[in-house]
Amino acid sequence: MAKEKELKTKGKAKEVKAKDKKKNKEEKKNLWVRFRIYLHGIRTEFEKVHWTPKKDMIRYSIATIVFIIFFSVFFYVINLLFALIQSLV
Repeated sequence: MAKEKELKTKGKAKEVKAKDKKKNKEEKKNLWVRFRIYLHGIRTEFEKVHWTPKKDMIRYSIATIVFIIFFSVFFYVINLLFALIQSLV
């Protein structure tokens, strides 16, 4: 009895898979339609994005540039100190 149920469920699963394959072939759209759908998806996602205001972006950019300059100078001075110490020894 259990084997009969198992065979019936396997048979139904195969039927469902076959129907899905047919459905996918029927629903397959041409390249241009799929590309337009893709672009529409991109546009809707961009609308959901919270963009940082221009004032904040300028502030963050300046902070980043100052940070980079500061640490560049810092590591350059450290390098000079080590080179000076190495030349004395």
